[in-house]
Amino acid sequence: MRSTFCALVLTLIVASPSGEARVIPDPSQKPAPGNEARQTPLRRANYSPAVNYQLQCLGCHLTNGEGSPRHDIPMMKGFVGNFLKVEGGREFLMRVPGASLSALSNQQLAELLNWMLQDDGIAGGSAPKDFKPYTGKEVAAYRNVMIKDLPGYRSSLIEQIRDLGIDIPDDVIP
Repeated sequence: MRSTFCALVLTLIVASPSGEARVIPDPSQKPAPGNEARQTPLRRANYSPAVNYQLQCLGCHLTNGEGSPRHDIPMMKGFVGNFLKVEGGREFLMRVPGASLSALSNQQLAELLNWMLQDDGIAGGSAPKDFKPYTGKEVAAYRNVMIKDLPGYRSSLIEQIRDLGIDIPDDVIP
């Protein structure tokens, strides 16, 4: 038993750099080449809505809004615009945690939502024909109003959409 313990300790010492664990960053370490300048915060970076989607949404909703129902991430592709057809749906898209808690400014979030809701975008023609684009001012008014019961709130909107006779694909309901 003692020899096994000693072998384990020796292995850990040899495997770690300098035989010790480093928990504090080395103040003399220099940044990797190309990373010397401080990064620009996302809200000031002036990226296009498509790039902002890649940076803020793609990790969960995937490339074209396919989502991942297996991980409780709803599909948006060809459907997300239907939320604008029911009461509370427009505000929901600004208040859903992935949007409201993103690093985007209010104007950037408005531009991202408008980009997603284009007929040739993720919404795929699901937005109402009289769609009124979001504004940064509108996003500022609703973004910080947290949704207390996200699954319940979303389910009530889905039921309203269903009541309009709109088919609800299985991937929309995780």
